[in-house]
Amino acid sequence: MEPPGLVVHGEAAPFSTALRSLLNNPQYSDVCFVVGQERQEVFAHRCLLACRCNFFQRLLGPKLGPGMPSPVVLSAVPVEAFLAVLEFLYTNSVRLRRRSVLEVLTAAVEYGLEELRELCLEFVVKVLDVELVCEALQVAVTFGLGPLQERCIAFIEAHSQEALRTRGFLELSAPALLPLLRSDKLCVDEAELVLAARMWARVGAAVLERPVAEVAAPVVRELRLALLAPAELSALEEQNQQEPLIPVEQIVEAWKCHALRRGDAARGAPCRRRRGTLPREHHCFLDLPFK
Repeated sequence: MEPPGLVVHGEAAPFSTALRSLLNNPQYSDVCFVVGQERQEVFAHRCLLACRCNFFQRLLGPKLGPGMPSPVVLSAVPVEAFLAVLEFLYTNSVRLRRRSVLEVLTAAVEYGLEELRELCLEFVVKVLDVELVCEALQVAVTFGLGPLQERCIAFIEAHSQEALRTRGFLELSAPALLPLLRSDKLCVDEAELVLAARMWARVGAAVLERPVAEVAAPVVRELRLALLAPAELSALEEQNQQEPLIPVEQIVEAWKCHALRRGDAARGAPCRRRRGTLPREHHCFLDLPFK
């Protein structure tokens, strides 16, 4: 019996360069995508995409028939992110950029490209900053990326005031905001957190065309109103009358803590101090340490 042959490998770089030359190249292409809101044409090769990615195998299956089929419309994915996906499929490498990495990550998750997803996650962690972190948190919550979510929350806990002023914070969904408001490690005072929650709810109300109180309902229960001084609670009540944000019973519960001088006096009125809570005279009778 003839012995098995030996697999030998040529240089990888020229092979990768040759495949890269086919990227978005109309020559020899047999599929055209219309991508993003710009409806930009992107050319590709069906056999390569199908053998590298199950999503494209299903999308570009035999039902399309031979020859150049009608353009495949992918309007939800931005052009830059889609080209990055193709670059990875053609060359098994990709140049990631901070401004678009979350869009590439989203595409990788949706297309089932686990290796690309991991590369994107590693890159996001390296470039994570105040402007990016809330957007990254939203992606992590949307797609159930637990380690990234934990990393983002830890970053926001350390840079709370700056993160709360970003556009990304205002655009968080309620499920993404909830774990932040439940954290004892936020480096921000409760008065600032109430203001940030109000701004967040206003933006959501404008986008969703719903009342502020309705938008805020899933998250305001996590505000620790008992940490506020009586004068601050009174001011909050007045503002709440003009623009309802917090249920009246929640404010009443906070007042009970003041009246009874006990932090656990009212059920449902959390008052654990956060890392950034500023001291107030009444905190001495709350007698609840940091968690």
